[in-house]
Amino acid sequence: MFQKDSTLAQWFRARTENARGTRKTMIVALARKLLIALWRLVREGVVPDGVVLRPA
Repeated sequence: MFQKDSTLAQWFRARTENARGTRKTMIVALARKLLIALWRLVREGVVPDGVVLRPA
């Protein structure tokens, strides 16, 4: 909703574009990918592709 150009959002949109029953499964998969991306951000300082961070 807020960062439509991020890689994770594009991945989710592409996977659920024509899928009917797999949407809930893909939400769980997206949550896992997001958790991994946030872990890398905290541990290594690697910002996920396409994500824009606001200044603190």
